[in-house]
Amino acid sequence: MARTLGGFLQPDGFDRPGVAAVLRESSVVGETGRHLVWLAGERRQRRDLPYAARSPQRGEPVVLVPGFLAGDATLSLMARSLRRRGYRTYRSAIHANVGCTRLAATQLEARLEAIVQRRGSRVQVVGHSLGGMLARGLAVRRPDLVSGIVTLGSPMLAPAAHHVSLTCSVDVLVRLSRAGVRGLMAEDCVAGECARASFEECREPLVDGVGFTAIYSRRDGIVDWRACVDPVAEPVEVRASHVGMAIDPRVIEQVVAALVRHRVGAGSVVEVDRGESA
Repeated sequence: MARTLGGFLQPDGFDRPGVAAVLRESSVVGETGRHLVWLAGERRQRRDLPYAARSPQRGEPVVLVPGFLAGDATLSLMARSLRRRGYRTYRSAIHANVGCTRLAATQLEARLEAIVQRRGSRVQVVGHSLGGMLARGLAVRRPDLVSGIVTLGSPMLAPAAHHVSLTCSVDVLVRLSRAGVRGLMAEDCVAGECARASFEECREPLVDGVGFTAIYSRRDGIVDWRACVDPVAEPVEVRASHVGMAIDPRVIEQVVAALVRHRVGAGSVVEVDRGESA
């Protein structure tokens, strides 16, 4: 099973989290509760605001991209929070992130093209885990579509530096693909030229004018947090589990701060309609 993933996906200096590290992910229960409490407080505050002040206009449209084995639904709470702040959020149209990464990137690129054509401005992309790596590659490939990216626990420097449970999941997908099940990661996607091309694209430099914030947590029980700190990004440390980054209000506040920072750094303010999901 260790041979499922290409060795080049785990360069020297990065390690897999220990077997027991996944126990840290149990804090997602508390993070969910924190989100519910925060949501209730936010609703009370909004009721006290004049209607015109409830949906401030900020930033470009935002596309949210889920992580490995996940779909758009896993980022629905974050999307809802961003919409309350006036952002127009878009789903990635990934129902389950289990297929070829290169194909997923191509489909996401087409999705961004459609949004940019419709909105008349570049978009910002928020990606959780594998979703962040997709965002990083697209920002390299199509800076004309992407004005900024925010990655959440995305091991861009060493995609294979993850918990053994994820390797087991990858192995199952490859075996099913080999057996003829379509739409799943094949051997080439995780150990061949397809995997190498995705990894190399994810490591290429970004052009000026594309903001990049990498959010990571030393409490991450799924990936080596050091692999999430891209040297060309602005690093932001949070205290959250890997899964909890998608719902913890403290992380969402950091996402909002990054979106604002990227917009200011781009040197222009883009008018956005009142937040709605597409």
